[in-house]
Amino acid sequence: MDFFEKVKGFLLEPSKTFDATKGESLDEAIKYYAVIAAIYSALFAVLLAFVGTLFGSMMGLRNLGMLMGAGAGAGGAIIFFVLFMIFSIIGAFVGGAILHIFVYIVGGRKGIAQTIKAVMYGSTPGLLLGWIPIIGSIAGIWSLVLEILGIRQLQELTTGRAILAVLIPIIIIVILTIVLAAIIASFVFGMGGPYGRGY
Repeated sequence: MDFFEKVKGFLLEPSKTFDATKGESLDEAIKYYAVIAAIYSALFAVLLAFVGTLFGSMMGLRNLGMLMGAGAGAGGAIIFFVLFMIFSIIGAFVGGAILHIFVYIVGGRKGIAQTIKAVMYGSTPGLLLGWIPIIGSIAGIWSLVLEILGIRQLQELTTGRAILAVLIPIIIIVILTIVLAAIIASFVFGMGGPYGRGY
């Protein structure tokens, strides 16, 4: 299955496409993921450069502002592209490893490689469309759904178990964030912080 067939398949027939990639090596998934991550990085970098140019032109004299904005935008775009490519690959492996803990807890026994493949292939809509304002949010939710389907197909789990494996770590992160925010708020507002009652 070539790159474009995979893109079309994951967007339109995800369950069937995940089944077709079940026997593929992790290397194949990494190559695919690197391409869609590069597409996202390039498109977002262009958007960043445009915003930088627009912002620069609004900050001073028109010609000088456009020149400075274009330079800052282009430089920022290049930096973003490189950093995103590095962190996206690392993130897929780290995120996949963490997710696999929960996959294993709910009964997934097909190996960590299949979980990482589900994460990488599931990122298709988020990386191809995530750079577009508003639509990016929808694409992110779509990627979450694809990740669940990927876990279900590649780990041969029920839909319910796949949902649990993907949502439990998200719920834990949300709870920890709320608790941390509450602790910080109580410190700042109730225990002598700059806005508290301390003397």
